[in-house]
Amino acid sequence: MKHSLQLKLGQHLTLTPQLQQSIRLLQLSTLELNQELEQMLQDNPLLERADEDEAGPVAAEAPAHTAEAEAQSLETPQQADGAEAEPAATLDDADWNDYSGAGSEDEDGDYAQGAVTGASLREHLLNQLIVSPLGARDRTLVAALIDDLDDAGFLTQPLADITASLAGELEELEPEEVETALKHLQNMDPTGVGARNLAECLTLQLRALPADTPARDTAMRLTAHYLDLLAARDVGKLKKMLGIDDAMLRAARALILSLNPRPGSAFSADETHYVIPDVYVRKVKGMWIASLNADAMPKLRVNRVYADILARHRESGGSQLASQLQEARWLIKNVQQRFDTILRVSQAIVDRQKHFFEHGEVAMRPLVLREIADAVELHESTISRVTTQKFMMTPRGLYELKYFFGSHVATDNGGACSSTAIRALIKQLIAAENGKKPLSDGQLAEVLGQQGIVVARRTVAKYRESLQIPPANMRRTL
Repeated sequence: MKHSLQLKLGQHLTLTPQLQQSIRLLQLSTLELNQELEQMLQDNPLLERADEDEAGPVAAEAPAHTAEAEAQSLETPQQADGAEAEPAATLDDADWNDYSGAGSEDEDGDYAQGAVTGASLREHLLNQLIVSPLGARDRTLVAALIDDLDDAGFLTQPLADITASLAGELEELEPEEVETALKHLQNMDPTGVGARNLAECLTLQLRALPADTPARDTAMRLTAHYLDLLAARDVGKLKKMLGIDDAMLRAARALILSLNPRPGSAFSADETHYVIPDVYVRKVKGMWIASLNADAMPKLRVNRVYADILARHRESGGSQLASQLQEARWLIKNVQQRFDTILRVSQAIVDRQKHFFEHGEVAMRPLVLREIADAVELHESTISRVTTQKFMMTPRGLYELKYFFGSHVATDNGGACSSTAIRALIKQLIAAENGKKPLSDGQLAEVLGQQGIVVARRTVAKYRESLQIPPANMRRTL
């Protein structure tokens, strides 16, 4: 075989360490960025934070239109100094429609206000068990039942299975003993704990109310036997089965709605998630302007002491300090570039969604990543990274940048309407509907068609479900 040399030309893309770091920093949220920087500050002695009262090159300096510079011309000055903010959650529990036992996140949030800090549900129940007058055998059984509760306070296994699992530990265990232990558990605080299903949970809470509570007996019959009919809003059948009138049915339903469908949720250790806005949007002289949140921008610089040492010993090139100096300069530049990119993308979004800031969700226009990518001359993947876990504080609340993107739906005049705007219209129509005759998905589609928005019934159903709004039969008032 004859050996020979061949020359081939080709192209390939190589990501330098600096570019890889730039991409990684861009996709991090503000909190994740600070965590990353803390680690880098510990690993690199050439890198340090710049104190606010000292001069020096800093990373991510705010452009000319910073939040502080505009403070005098803001239309919403009450938000000027909010470095950390979360939109106020408006919870409407008038339509508690979930009687299936699967509590929604809104229900969790509603009862979280009364959360007990420092003790879990298990600890809370065991503390009551310790001071109870029960014997050792009964305490063992009740403790076993407590261990079988879920976070909502419901029993997760049938009593027969629990009895079988305890038979090896306790001699001559009878099912009646376990049932008695369950009664002891269900008499503990919070009321409703230890229930095997939602109907039993609500019935336990109703039973604990004073006997003269209005509509208590009717509510107990409802929860014990007709919970499915109540969830389906079958008013006629409920009145016939119970032999009651509209007023009594409304009173019983109101009483049931006042109960806690997840009694153990108050003891759940819900972790608080903080959101720091990266950008503020304000109206300045009739124009909507995006500006970086200076408090969210880390100020970095090269350590002068180590830099001077390195400058005096340049003859020892290739030292570790030289490498760390280069890494520090890369990081400062990449952090600066990250915030510059966020600001450019944010301003491009604001320019295209200015009607949203003026009129709200119903004025949201269709917007895709490609449009912003073309405007700022970046790739779509870069826009996707910039808009993920980056937040914008506006006079209307706090929004993730991705919120402003949405597909379009055709209108009868040849234009397009944003899916976000359609959701807002559906929400408004349902909020204004007659509770006794709620609008069906087909009727909602017809109303939207009268406003020039061509949308199918199944599309309306999809948008309605994304808003977590139940169907018409579940929205009917009693």
